[in-house]
Amino acid sequence: MSFLDHDFREVITKAVCGKGRKFTQATHNIQPSHRASSILGCWVINHRYNAKKKSEDTVEVNGSYDINIWYSYNDNTKTEVVTERVTYTDYIPLSVKDDNVLNDDFDVIAKVVQQPNCLECEIDSHGNTIAVDVEREFVVQIIGETKVAVKVDPKGYTFDDDDDWGFDVTDDELNEVEPNFINERDKD
Repeated sequence: MSFLDHDFREVITKAVCGKGRKFTQATHNIQPSHRASSILGCWVINHRYNAKKKSEDTVEVNGSYDINIWYSYNDNTKTEVVTERVTYTDYIPLSVKDDNVLNDDFDVIAKVVQQPNCLECEIDSHGNTIAVDVEREFVVQIIGETKVAVKVDPKGYTFDDDDDWGFDVTDDELNEVEPNFINERDKD
């Protein structure tokens, strides 16, 4: 008995075997070189990250970004920009998980839904530190090898000839073609 005698055939393929999503808000305390009078602006830039499967149902995303704060000091007479690199680790639980994987060799894909963004930037009551609230959000997918069952057509599939488009040219059409059409048009 051959495989074609069965109604289904098993196919080994790579497929999404897990998904997860996580929104995070974090507060970072940054100490400027001068006592801040007021905040003039705050930006989060240079976001970098990588992801790996941490456990059976968790993905770990490690990343970093720069926080730039433009502030005034000396009773609002001078300004300065303070920059601080912040690192983070997010553990993203898998909300969808397929246990029918063939091995432990996984690819992890992490996509940023919300780039790190400053929500609020405030000077503490003493003016020595600045608190920055940042939000970020990730979606992760785990890709692994799995088996799928495919229904087999017992009659097989007949392939149509892709070259046969039904555009046959007749002898009459060939006789109507003027080979010197460019030269005759240039005479006008």
